[in-house]
Parts: sequence; structure tokens; C-alpha cells
Amino acid sequence: MFFPERITQIAENDRVLEIGPGGLPHPRSDVFLELEYSDASMEEMQRGFAKKPEYTKPVYYYDGKVFPFSDKEFDYVICSHVLEHVDDLESFISELFRVSSKGYIEYPTMYYEYLYNFSVHTNLLKFHVGNLLYIKKLDTHLEEFTPVQGLFSHSLNQEYFSLVNSLKDYMFEGFEWSSPFTVRRSTTLNDLTWETIKIPKYLPITARVEKKRGILNKLTQFIRTRLA
Repeated sequence: MFFPERITQIAENDRVLEIGPGGLPHPRSDVFLELEYSDASMEEMQRGFAKKPEYTKPVYYYDGKVFPFSDKEFDYVICSHVLEHVDDLESFISELFRVSSKGYIEYPTMYYEYLYNFSVHTNLLKFHVGNLLYIKKLDTHLEEFTPVQGLFSHSLNQEYFSLVNSLKDYMFEGFEWSSPFTVRRSTTLNDLTWETIKIPKYLPITARVEKKRGILNKLTQFIRTRLA
């Protein structure tokens, strides 16, 4: 999860479900839901090769269709980096709305997929004006760039995270919801991009240090002047 600070609506006594927690479950989660795999290697791939957590709270497994819970059994549901894997997105979102009245969703954007194109991700997603828009990756031509994407995927394996971290506001999208929204399949990649992109000018580490030092010096001079 790249934006844990965006989870703000969990009340003290809320019962929280987390779906597909990967290798790092949210500390506030009370129950976990995992997809049941027959192939251990596929489960590892879907988890991004993160170490499987040692659960100390209840874990339920399901077949990817109906969640094994009653209507509104939970007050909040966390669904981080799951939607990009889901085959039937409309049904999955309906199940989120059925078992809980509010929650948090996070997923990689088209920009991230354009660079890294993980084979276990099947959907490109973007939330826009109350609509969750998506395109199946198979309906695009991303696979034609696999030879190029291989370089970037390998760079992640080698822990080159600086590009992702510095542009995470565009690489990923995360939001809370408290009422049902529409899920709509799109036909154009334009629907999945940001209308306005604002990226601050990049400063090398040395330049950033010098800038902070200059601000500190000015602040010090101001304080000394006031004290005099």
C-alpha cells in the first residue's frame, strides 16, 4: 500500500476486512480474505513474491466469486492492489458493496503498467467523477512492448525504486468510498490518464541539500535579527 494515510474513516469499533493483504497486512484489519490457489507458484506471483504473512487473525479463502460473508458483515473493507488481478471486476465490486458500507481501494495506474506490465495484472484502472473505469490489458497493445518492459521489470527486481517512489501519485491511485460507485468498461486509454499533470522540477540530492541549507541560513539570520 502506497497511501496508508488516506485511510481515515475507520472508527474505533469498526470491524475491518482486508482482501488480498499480500505480504504486509494492515494493522487495523480484523479478518482477511484470500483467493484459493491450487498452484503455490501462482499464489507467490500474485503476491508479488512477497513473503506470506503469518496470520494471527482469521483468514478465509474463496474461489474468486461470492465472498463467504453475510451482507454488511463488516464496517470497512481494505482492497489494496487487488483489482488489477480480478477477472470479473463488476461482480467483485458488487461484493465489496454487499459486505461493507465503506472502504479503501488502491491499484497501479496505466503509467505503471505501461512501464512494467506484470503478467498477473489483467486490468488497467482509473477512478473519474464517481466512475471506476477499466480496460482489459488484452484489449490493448501493451504486449508489443514486452521487450522494452523487460528492462524496467528487471530494474524493479534489482530494487530500482526511485522512479516509482518519486512519481507514486501518478503510478498508483488510492481512495476511500462510502457509497456505491459505477464500474464501467472503457474503450480508450485517454480515459485512464490524468487530465492535468503537475510534477515538481527534479533536484539532485546535492541541490536539495543546498536549497534546504540556504533556507535554514535565511531563517537563522531572521531569528538573530529579531533577537537583536
